[in-house]
Amino acid sequence: MSKRLLTAAALALPLTLLLGACAGGSDGSGDAASEGPVRIGVVGAGDPYWQTYVDAAAEEGIEVEIVDFTEYTQPNPALSAGELDLNQFQHIIYLATYNVNADDDLVAVGSTATYPLGLYSSQYGSVDEIPEGSTVVVPDDESNQARGLLVLQAQGLIELKDGGSVFSTVADVEPGSKVTVEALDAALTATSLPDVAAAIINNDFVEDAGLTFDEALATDDPSDPSAQPYINIFAAKAEDADNPTYQKLVEIFQDTTAVTDGLQEASGGSAVLVKTPADELASALKQVEDDIRANQ
Repeated sequence: MSKRLLTAAALALPLTLLLGACAGGSDGSGDAASEGPVRIGVVGAGDPYWQTYVDAAAEEGIEVEIVDFTEYTQPNPALSAGELDLNQFQHIIYLATYNVNADDDLVAVGSTATYPLGLYSSQYGSVDEIPEGSTVVVPDDESNQARGLLVLQAQGLIELKDGGSVFSTVADVEPGSKVTVEALDAALTATSLPDVAAAIINNDFVEDAGLTFDEALATDDPSDPSAQPYINIFAAKAEDADNPTYQKLVEIFQDTTAVTDGLQEASGGSAVLVKTPADELASALKQVEDDIRANQ
């Protein structure tokens, strides 16, 4: 997922440029200046490219306010409740899981990038050095847990029941696997490194842990076609799927070089930028939601 993970209440950052410009409203008209700025919930608003993005939107006459969260669990309920107009912190699988579990219908209105998910260690310099019987941790949220387990399986550290899938959990780790796997809150996998052999660490927390992306012992391949469910997205309420202001904000993010360069810098050059059409995102989201329901 994109930068950082939510732990407390949302805090609005001082990124709003008070230009009195046009902001998108919940009616989908895109002409609601009186309703104030477009509020976009993110995780990791301290990354400089968000200020660059606010500035770029202002140049196009759109006032944006970035609202920062520290836990992944908060931006979708905030969006659904109308506290936000958009959010940009999650990939398709995460949104699909939320929609199914919360009986919600948030939609993907634009794509940003895919990010590799990496395995890190403070004790060992390669996957081969990880000892048999040691403990490796993965994030405990459903979508990233499965993805992390697939990384471990690809490296020969575990075997998963039926070969594994995007729905795998630690309960699917076969007995006799080389390592034991535990699931922790994604914000804690990095801080657990002194106590475990290795950890799957979300892109958001790598630098916060004093690590660099180059230090990953292994990652998955975000450019693989099978990685489409892990495309990070802008999400909106269903009634705002065609809001022209929100569509313009997606374009500004995708087409402003200073923004995408900043995103790449924040990701240590690991992001794979994508411009997936909204209809393809909608199809992918529906497919994953259907698969989740079928597997419940």
